[in-house]
Amino acid sequence: MKGFLMAVVLMICLTLVFSLSAFAEQAEDKETHKVEAAKEVELVHSEKPPVSGSVGLSLFNKYVFRGYELSADSVVIQPSVSVSYKYFSASFWGNIDSKETPTQSFVPDKADEKSFNETDLTLSYTFVIDKLSMTAGYIYYGTKYAMETEELFLTLGYDTLLKPTLSVYRDITEYPGTYVNLSVAHSLPLIKDITLDLSASAGYFVGDDDYWNTFESSTGGYTGDKYKALHDGMIKAGLTIPVAKNVSVQPVAQYWFPLSNKARKTIDGSSYNFNGKLDDTLVAGVNMTLGF
Repeated sequence: MKGFLMAVVLMICLTLVFSLSAFAEQAEDKETHKVEAAKEVELVHSEKPPVSGSVGLSLFNKYVFRGYELSADSVVIQPSVSVSYKYFSASFWGNIDSKETPTQSFVPDKADEKSFNETDLTLSYTFVIDKLSMTAGYIYYGTKYAMETEELFLTLGYDTLLKPTLSVYRDITEYPGTYVNLSVAHSLPLIKDITLDLSASAGYFVGDDDYWNTFESSTGGYTGDKYKALHDGMIKAGLTIPVAKNVSVQPVAQYWFPLSNKARKTIDGSSYNFNGKLDDTLVAGVNMTLGF
């Protein structure tokens, strides 16, 4: 709860900064720059407003996080809002499960009932040098089905053909451990501004706390070494379809799978990893986004 209040206060402060800065810039006259071209042609342009954002709503047949299945036999609805001011960003993401059903990685807070069971808040800052970008940030995970926790993260991206991105997440409260993810993505133009969006990622996890002790048959409990393994893989394909100005719809499919025997391992019917074994899982649904 303390982490939640801190995150809310930070988001309110950041939102106030966005609003005051935007108001100040609107009050000023727009600067017009004249650029002399080689043929002595003057080009006039105005700077774009520094505040931008988006509102989104996603519907999927499953909620999968880093390979862990956190829903089953239901529909999940995931609203989101993000606001950016220059290089600062703040975002909200939520998960609503239409009918909570237990899985090997998920214990419902309201079994067989609808539940708004997760609220995530993210604050970040992005620094850009030419094609290289670096983002540092903080995430608060407000989960009803597990202990609330917090992470710090650092992401490096390079704007080239496959847009390689390396992300490192560090849990700093309830589940101490480090998750590293490497991803690539590419969009192919089709017709009338429609794009085919392809991506893939691979994750590696190292647990640092007794929470991550693995299962041992000799003791019949989680008394083994801390979980450390090539963890989850994911491939994704989607179509981004513009339907109006700043509005797009994206039908998408994701295929998740364990990257190692440790990630999928069970011993005497129990998952080797206390958080649950990973299965091959297909996720399908649609993202709807309004940009501003």
